[in-house]
Amino acid sequence: MFSPHPRPGSSRRTFLVAGAGAALALGAAATPARARPGPFGPYGSPARRLTPATLYVDPRGAGDFTTVQAAVSAATGTGRTLVLAPGVYRETVAVAATATGMTWIGAAGDPRRTVVVHDNAAGTPKPDGSGPYGTTGSATVTLHGDGFTARGLTFANDWLRADHPGTTGTQAVAVKVTGDRSAFYGCRFLGHQDTLYADSPAPAARARQYFRDCYVEGDVDFVFGRGTAVHDRCHFHTLTRTDLAGAPYGFVFAPSTAGTTPLGFLVTRSRITSEAPDAYYKLARPWVPSSDTTARPMLVVRDTWLGPGIDAVAPYANMSDAFPWQSQRFAEYRNRGAGARVPVPANRPRLSPAEAARHTRAHYLGDWRPVG
Repeated sequence: MFSPHPRPGSSRRTFLVAGAGAALALGAAATPARARPGPFGPYGSPARRLTPATLYVDPRGAGDFTTVQAAVSAATGTGRTLVLAPGVYRETVAVAATATGMTWIGAAGDPRRTVVVHDNAAGTPKPDGSGPYGTTGSATVTLHGDGFTARGLTFANDWLRADHPGTTGTQAVAVKVTGDRSAFYGCRFLGHQDTLYADSPAPAARARQYFRDCYVEGDVDFVFGRGTAVHDRCHFHTLTRTDLAGAPYGFVFAPSTAGTTPLGFLVTRSRITSEAPDAYYKLARPWVPSSDTTARPMLVVRDTWLGPGIDAVAPYANMSDAFPWQSQRFAEYRNRGAGARVPVPANRPRLSPAEAARHTRAHYLGDWRPVG
């Protein structure tokens, strides 16, 4: 059983990997990248001139590389596949915009058994003394290349507020993705604040992302960004907090869709659960960043089960009173559950059936038809 957020008394740096029979210590640094033959992969000599289409990563040394970043750096060109053996990879990873068509596959088939994790926050000082990382720099995994695909993996940021009481920049991103045609199947995204950053390279740039059968957990704005992102059959889970005396604990979604972008976040056939008290979470608030005050955040949640953790009376809130949520593009359609009840209709904009017909996976993704 994978325990992403240990309870009091347990070590935050130990993840239990299902089926492995033992805990893997996360504090140990990954060994340097090595190119060597082994039972898990036949990369061969580092002098080999052509990068194979498939590279194998194993933290115990049975593959081509022991770290994900080393494999990414070696995977030049387009259409490369990384197969990750079960284990915990404590590192940060960045995929450049030039690395297109890359695929990562968790070899175990169970995302709990293959974990890429680190613990930087926005307020964490950089080792070179140049200042804190900032929200973008806090990401465990940063994905800029178009056509990225991930299957059966866990992406996590296990930075905890309780361990850093003096830090004010508490955003801690598990994944930031900006590439167009990026797809995630059966993946898990674990964190607290700003877990999943579904973004685009620039306000005018197109970045379509598809999340299918994924699990995302957090507390504050934990699914956010300006990408055109479809969350299909996903599970969102809100965490409890001990550092706050009352509601709200946080917000599930914080889209920052550019005003010129016609489509933002679509959540369909999904569910939202909570371990916090009932009504302690808002469904969303709009993020209008100072770098783009013309943004008009967009979120449509449809055919989704909203548990009692969501405040049904007032599910939306402002991030800034200068940009009220009522002026943004928020709407719901045919949701159900205790958090979807509509005691105050003015607080819950709803689509008509004719409007809902335009808010589908096919319409949001356009000419891109992700497999799976």
